[in-house]
Amino acid sequence: MTTPAYRGLTWDHPRGYRALEAAAARVDPARDGFALSWDRHSLEGFEERPIGEQCDLYDLVVLDHPHVGEAVAADCLIPLEDLFTAEEIAGWSEAVMGRSLSSYQYAGRHWALPLDAATQVMAWRREVMERPPTTWEAVADLSDKDGVVMSLSGPHAALSFQSICAAHGATPVADGETFIDRAAGREAWTLLSRLAARSPKALGTLNPIGILEHMSAHDDVVLCPLVYGYVNYAPGGVLGFAEAPRVSADGPVGSMLGGTGIGVSKHCAVTPGLLNHLRWLMSAEAQSGFIPDHEGQPALRSAWRDTGVNARWGGFYADTCATLEGASLRPRHDGAIAFQTAVSQRLRQGLEAGDAADVVLNHLQALFVRHRPCGAET
Repeated sequence: MTTPAYRGLTWDHPRGYRALEAAAARVDPARDGFALSWDRHSLEGFEERPIGEQCDLYDLVVLDHPHVGEAVAADCLIPLEDLFTAEEIAGWSEAVMGRSLSSYQYAGRHWALPLDAATQVMAWRREVMERPPTTWEAVADLSDKDGVVMSLSGPHAALSFQSICAAHGATPVADGETFIDRAAGREAWTLLSRLAARSPKALGTLNPIGILEHMSAHDDVVLCPLVYGYVNYAPGGVLGFAEAPRVSADGPVGSMLGGTGIGVSKHCAVTPGLLNHLRWLMSAEAQSGFIPDHEGQPALRSAWRDTGVNARWGGFYADTCATLEGASLRPRHDGAIAFQTAVSQRLRQGLEAGDAADVVLNHLQALFVRHRPCGAET
């Protein structure tokens, strides 16, 4: 009998591949009954090729939660309920940070294991200020005199806007027929316009990785108020990470959940050995030890609160865990990726042209209606 040789696809950043590749190297085909290798693609590769095509080529696919509606429509993933027991899934649901597992629940089932947890947090240069601002008003005041960059490239214009709306009390993508609450949207647009006007234009095309790399190497930017947290940039003391800003000290957190999960392709011939490997990746042992040891960013709450893990990684986890616990989900319906792209393009156009809030909000609502299938889950 031929030993299965599984292929996985992950993303080309140390946080995305080093732990997975190191874990695959531990697999012994004679002992475990399978072999495993991982290919990589760019961060933007999540949007460049439909999830159905990725699953045609790979047994395991790393994805983020906005793709689940597309994956369900393409019928390309095996639900976790067909692979693991209800008790295991319930245990992971209790153990992970925030909505890291429920983000992959769609159409009544879960479609990926939340190996990696992340959300938008604040990044700042430690030598410039004793502590970072905590409110959006303070961020805006700082931007008047110091370098404050906004993450607005690619899908991040939409994500930053939705996060600011959430901080103003709006529920991102309401369960009804409205994309953004109008009052919160106006407040968010006013703030975003002010900050975008002062954000360095030369950095406007950078994704979160590019922003964090720039801030690590240059002192012209002192703060990014909303950027997806990467623990890899925390050690060494140059960059600090803090909770996302709020409108007021007791106001709601505004951040859109990120992170990634491992989905099992429908054509994958699953073996007990493979399932045990995935179970181990989600175990407290791997999440608090092996994954952080290999530059991964774990999903379990026990790892985020581990004093040893925090000591090694500059306090990144303890300093941002409240934002992750309160982070909101992005749209997940089939067509959500195209919608996110269209929203981001319209927001950047509006910021460049100085459009009024209601003009932009009307267009965003029209895009929502156009891209969201009737009766889609959110």
